[in-house]
Amino acid sequence: MTLLSVSGLHVGFGRDPKAGEVVRGVSFDLAAGQTLAIVGESGSGKSVTALSLNRLVDFGGGTITEGSIRLTRADGDVLEVTQADEAAMTRVRGAEIGMIFQEPMTSLNPVLTVGAQMEEAFRLHRGLAGAAARAAAKDALDRVRIPDVARRLGDYPHQLSGGMLQRVMIASVLACNPRLLIADEPTTALDVTVQAQIMALLGELKQETGMAMIFITHDIGLVAGIADRVMVMQDGRAVEQGALAEVLDHPQHDYTRHLLHAVPHFANGRAARQDGPRAGGAAAAPVLTVQDLVVRFPVKRRMFARAKGEIHAVERVSFDLVPGETLGIVGESGSGKSTAARAILGLVRSRGTLALPGADTRAGASQRPVQMVFQNPYASLNPRLTVESLLAEPVIATGHGIDDAVRARMAQLLARVDLPTNCLGRYPHEFSGGQRQRLCIARALMLNPSVVVLDEAVSALDVSVQARVLELLVDLQREFGLAYLFISHDMAVVERIAHRIAVVHAGQIVEIGDAAAVLSAPRHSYTRRLISAVPNIDRRHVRFTLDTSTVGSLLRPPGYEPPMADWVQVGPDHRARAEDTA
Repeated sequence: MTLLSVSGLHVGFGRDPKAGEVVRGVSFDLAAGQTLAIVGESGSGKSVTALSLNRLVDFGGGTITEGSIRLTRADGDVLEVTQADEAAMTRVRGAEIGMIFQEPMTSLNPVLTVGAQMEEAFRLHRGLAGAAARAAAKDALDRVRIPDVARRLGDYPHQLSGGMLQRVMIASVLACNPRLLIADEPTTALDVTVQAQIMALLGELKQETGMAMIFITHDIGLVAGIADRVMVMQDGRAVEQGALAEVLDHPQHDYTRHLLHAVPHFANGRAARQDGPRAGGAAAAPVLTVQDLVVRFPVKRRMFARAKGEIHAVERVSFDLVPGETLGIVGESGSGKSTAARAILGLVRSRGTLALPGADTRAGASQRPVQMVFQNPYASLNPRLTVESLLAEPVIATGHGIDDAVRARMAQLLARVDLPTNCLGRYPHEFSGGQRQRLCIARALMLNPSVVVLDEAVSALDVSVQARVLELLVDLQREFGLAYLFISHDMAVVERIAHRIAVVHAGQIVEIGDAAAVLSAPRHSYTRRLISAVPNIDRRHVRFTLDTSTVGSLLRPPGYEPPMADWVQVGPDHRARAEDTA
């Protein structure tokens, strides 16, 4: 049975929607229980197409100018979505068409707890209230692998990591049991193991309920594991669509072949870099040494009450970094990767030893040895400042003004990140996502840092843009001798840029060493679990299984000190934390 039929869809924006069309003549059919993957780069029109299906595009200034969207409802009636009034669409949204967005923070109310927002969904769509709604919310969060569920229900959105926020959103939407689920890049912020659990959960619900799904993504490997059909979009048009195997194995359009070529394929360490500074024997002295880094957050019932325990976010993390080297830090969301990076930058309180040889700590010093590039480039740039002012920010922060030398440095760095020097008077909104991220990289290099921390710096980019930014990072590293701390949940990307890898689990490094050695012969069970969860086009017939085990908590009683760990030396530059086999 055809659940959704879209024919000749045109969508435009502005006062003259016909002149400002971003979706041009898209057509497709979706059967009950079928999954359609829509792939394409940002600006291709895939998200606007999805927002049109439940008329949410109306609230973003969009107008459906032409075409038909026919939805077969649960009672058998066919609803022409393009002609439906707002009352009819309110009954459809959530109950029959659910939607998961890419950015969870914009979908959650910052002044309500997670539990209150989830209970609202159960009250509106399933008629539950009180203890029943709270129990259902707890069960929903359990299914998406949220640790410490009882405590998390009382947390506010800002207290959760990006990956955990996305899991909350997914749990809220799936709790309504929609007949059609639209998932717009729902796993972009998630690590591979949680991503695998979400995909397994979606597959399980699809089998149980016959739910159809439209899955929007730029991850072709992820599409290979879930889609029945694929539609490729470019410039608002569907340039190719068909069965999964036909599109992936025999692409007909040049743009489809371009996307397939650009996506990074995980190769179990075979694609790891071999040009590291340690490869030729003795390496240079470290530019960063971290020894027994510890970050703990007190947990209180009330503001002035005594702490009932501590979250051991980072526990005795140790590593070093030499010039020209990239250390990839991988692990699940909430594992402590980003917290460790922030501790190194002095953004959170920590204890342990941080050695930065050559760091100039004098008042007014012009050098800062560590700089950071964040995941969301638009959120990192003040929209009111021009490019010149943005690049000058780090220099001004050190007490210096803008002189000819600073302007020359700006021009040099803009040229190196492939941005025109005449863009100094432009604003962030005038650049694409990839250009904004390159602008963030240029700003991070203004003070000649010895170490650059890249926290999920390419995860929000399209695959072709991502490939170009990765090439740029490698070129800049070779030119300036930069050391990178590259934090990511994308194992295929880490494999291509990292010389060494540190695997973080529950705030601790469980395995560290040469990237090829760690990825080809993982010793720790957690590393093996991470690698087994990586999606890949070549593993399209592998089906993820739902893990129902309990997720451990990082909350420890006051004064608790974990025992010292034993390590196993696996190879010359490869060691793993010993596991308890009892």
